[in-house]
Amino acid sequence: MKQILKQLGINLTNSGASTGSNWLKSKGEEIQSFSPVDGKLIASVTSATSKEYHQVIKTAQTAFPIWRNIPAPKRGEIVRQIGEELRANKEELGKLVSWEMGKSLQEGLGEVQEMIDICDFAVGLSRQLHGLTMHSERTKHRMYEQWHPLGIVGIISAFNFPVAVWSWNAMLAWVCGDVCIWKPSEKTPLCAVACQNIASKIFANNNLPEGISNIIIGGPELGQLLSGDTKVPLVSATGSTRMGKAVGAAIGARLGRSLLELGGNNAIIITPDADLGIALVAAVFGAVGTAGQRCTSTRRLIIHESKYEAVKSKLKKAYGQLKIGDPLDQKNHVGPLIDKQAVKMYEAAIAEAKKTGGKILVEGGILKGKGYESGCYVKPCVIEAKNKMKIVQHETFAPILYIMKYKTIEEAVALQNGVVQGLSSSIMTTNMREAEAFLSTNGSDCGIANVNIGTSGAEIGGAFGGEKETGGGRESGSDAWKNYMRRQTNTINYGTDLPLAQGIVFNL
Repeated sequence: MKQILKQLGINLTNSGASTGSNWLKSKGEEIQSFSPVDGKLIASVTSATSKEYHQVIKTAQTAFPIWRNIPAPKRGEIVRQIGEELRANKEELGKLVSWEMGKSLQEGLGEVQEMIDICDFAVGLSRQLHGLTMHSERTKHRMYEQWHPLGIVGIISAFNFPVAVWSWNAMLAWVCGDVCIWKPSEKTPLCAVACQNIASKIFANNNLPEGISNIIIGGPELGQLLSGDTKVPLVSATGSTRMGKAVGAAIGARLGRSLLELGGNNAIIITPDADLGIALVAAVFGAVGTAGQRCTSTRRLIIHESKYEAVKSKLKKAYGQLKIGDPLDQKNHVGPLIDKQAVKMYEAAIAEAKKTGGKILVEGGILKGKGYESGCYVKPCVIEAKNKMKIVQHETFAPILYIMKYKTIEEAVALQNGVVQGLSSSIMTTNMREAEAFLSTNGSDCGIANVNIGTSGAEIGGAFGGEKETGGGRESGSDAWKNYMRRQTNTINYGTDLPLAQGIVFNL
């Protein structure tokens, strides 16, 4: 790991604020990054303070007029180079993601690949920031729309995807002509330091000014500064619903823009016509992948009563085959939770489920002994439950899967929709009518609705995000780029008269 840190430009003690290649001398508290894999200290970061925050803001403000005046395709060329640099460092950055966050090496490498993919997407997008041309009702007038950069974009990201979510926002914002200030999770600061080093190297190689790529590492107080700052027109925040409500309220109070990607409570419906082989793979991977710490993790399995016992039996057998341990060992399916606080929430959720009527199908628990010294390894758990139970309505970031029965497809959809979150959803069926009903206006109320694939694994080409208490934001593909720009309607009069509204005439 020492060699990887060195290659990614990470020291044993790092600054928590940067305007590019310039790392500011932070005066804040020390943030120590311990790996949940073995519980040992990797390195530390000195958190940014309000002083460094305002330095970063000032530099970003200076950089914005320069960056926005570079043609969009040339901004895309810079992002292309960042993608190439990510390719060159994919293995090292993927291993760091796995080691600092605890997800499997395959998932760590996959997350870096998502960054590369969004760079490719953004490069093409840099030549497609299209507006519309419209017919005017006035003679010899032309109307059209165009899009302009917003300015400074604040990005608040979570620990579970310590690098990909930043890239979804930053790469699009950059080709749109914005500059970015990133406040990563203080639980995974080293991944952020590595990404800043990679991006800032490319900006410096192209003789671009400091302040296009910025980072501030620290606690919630920095997020509060971003959210309340009128100099930051857009803040994109990924995290819990509780956090999102606070961020949204602060931004709304100043009439700024927010892009919120918050909690999920995702379900898979298994119908009588489901292919159980596909359904089982989707359910298990969705529930235990990243140790249940994805916003798109499968939390609920809604099973038709005719398939309920068969699915229970297959689930129990499948969970018995899961291997839990060092995420860098590709033989293991499940790594650790992010920290001991997450372990406590996992234990509390299981206890609450038992207390309120849940029936354990696959027993959970904390793993101890050789290889589990960090205290962050837990057993994936399956609980028979009712959708209305308070704990089932709550998103627990851990590998806990609740299963329940249904009789009719209408009941199944009602159960799926019967939570406050609305991120991802799935139905397993070979019945075309059921599939189409699930995707109809009377079907899933989530931002993502899938047929015969699980709730996780979204592609960057489609807009990612959800409804209800998931926040309503959309990141990554499709037309999500519009979040990072402001729309302007233009009318040009190329005639010799000035027709006025409602036929008013001024004889001047």
